[in-house]
Amino acid sequence: MPATGTQPPVLTTDRLILRPHTADDFAACCALWADPEVTRFIGGRASTPEEVWARLLRYAGLWSLRGYGYLLVTDRATGALVGEVGLADFQRDITPAFGTTPEAGWVLLPQYHGKGLAREALQALLAWADRHFARTVCMIDPTNAPSLALAGRLGYAEYARTSYKDHATILLERGASAT
Repeated sequence: MPATGTQPPVLTTDRLILRPHTADDFAACCALWADPEVTRFIGGRASTPEEVWARLLRYAGLWSLRGYGYLLVTDRATGALVGEVGLADFQRDITPAFGTTPEAGWVLLPQYHGKGLAREALQALLAWADRHFARTVCMIDPTNAPSLALAGRLGYAEYARTSYKDHATILLERGASAT
């Protein structure tokens, strides 16, 4: 596991830059988290600016306290916000518990869906993660077919069905170097 206080990496792909969030990203992140397609399977409602600010602080805290966290995904050519990907320890009250295994997550603005960008971003993130962790997990709403398909292409396999905050969810796991 990376040391606490680890500086977030900057990862690049052919089309993307994955970098740490800054305070200057606040407005773009507010737009991201206000989009109904983004939040459809993540809480089911738009986030307020106050909630988005707390999210950005949580991301910074993850890197400081856990040595991993979330990265902002931008278009390499234009610098436009594409979405976010990352690893987290949210201390979820879920059974079975994730324990100390990092939880992968991802969101992209709708105009970037279907272009292979989520896979490209996650492959970069998971290549970084594979150097530090033997396993990662994720949780996906059972009606979110695109995310379930992507998780499968990335090497995630279902290991449990449960509920989280009264919503059905599928728990998936992936060993290092699964793709």
